[in-house]
Amino acid sequence: MRFEKTVQTFVAACALALAVAATATAQSTDTLTSASNRSTVAAGQKMKLKGFVVRRDADTFIVQDALSGAQTTVVLSDRTSVKTKGGIFGGGSTLGQTAIMRGLNLEIEGRGDASGQLLAEKIRFNDSDLRTARTVEANVVPVESRVGSAETRISQTEQNAERMSGQVDELAAISNAANGGAVAAQESADRAVEGVRVANDRISAIDDYTPERSIAVGFKLRSATLSPEAKKTLDEIAVYAQGAKGYLLEVTGYAYESRNKDVNRRLSEQRAETIVRYLVENHRIPIRRIVTPFGYGAVNPVADNATREGRAQNRRAEVRVLLNRGLTQPSPDLNPSKVSMATPE
Repeated sequence: MRFEKTVQTFVAACALALAVAATATAQSTDTLTSASNRSTVAAGQKMKLKGFVVRRDADTFIVQDALSGAQTTVVLSDRTSVKTKGGIFGGGSTLGQTAIMRGLNLEIEGRGDASGQLLAEKIRFNDSDLRTARTVEANVVPVESRVGSAETRISQTEQNAERMSGQVDELAAISNAANGGAVAAQESADRAVEGVRVANDRISAIDDYTPERSIAVGFKLRSATLSPEAKKTLDEIAVYAQGAKGYLLEVTGYAYESRNKDVNRRLSEQRAETIVRYLVENHRIPIRRIVTPFGYGAVNPVADNATREGRAQNRRAEVRVLLNRGLTQPSPDLNPSKVSMATPE
């Protein structure tokens, strides 16, 4: 059983990595690859599908077959049933459609619609697969939601680089025409080249996030309720994050070791979700700015559970502010007014 879970985690991580890699590929190559791997469903045709979610949008998601690699677009509706599997006796828990995320291994039953997509009627998956997908989502840099704005900034930077290249050519021509202007032109060219290098560094770091600040919020025994002191701490971190450029918030919950690991895990998840709800409702932090919260149970204790003080420290949730390194780096200084020309003798 442990080996199977390890394989599932590996396959989910590989599927999600392929989806991220496809987004970063050039547009023409991406179009050809997507067309060759895309699978369609005839209108009204019944279909059962098993695979991994490689892309998640508002009302649709794309599933990649683990064996053939074919990708099928699945449409969600108000009638779509989303549940966990209940074992040999049936049952299972009914979940919201938000539980469907990248890396999730699932089974789908539905019919084809007029657009060649699969209109889902039933979606089923295991609790272990859901926890695996949450772990993958929490540890993969969430780049797809920021690709649009990143491409715009990259395009603007490329245009600036082209203008800087033109300035270098112009400076070289003036230098050749004026005796004694070579030194000044070379200095200007060096600044232009350095500016291009800095711009390229910013482009490379556009999806690179670094931890900037971290806080721990304590909870009472068997409780996920925020104390006044905890709310004050969250108020401070929210104000700090909203004043930063290109930030994300990572929220994780923990509990101290007890006999029931499931209770630990649920309590840690409730603590993380309580913090997310407080930040969204009281400080209007956009959901897109929050990495999927996760409860680690009794994993990663910060103190010894053998003492009362240690257990109190382990009843916690942590909030980290992550800043986009590509957006926080200084812009290249290429002000043309700084270009000095030597006067020919």
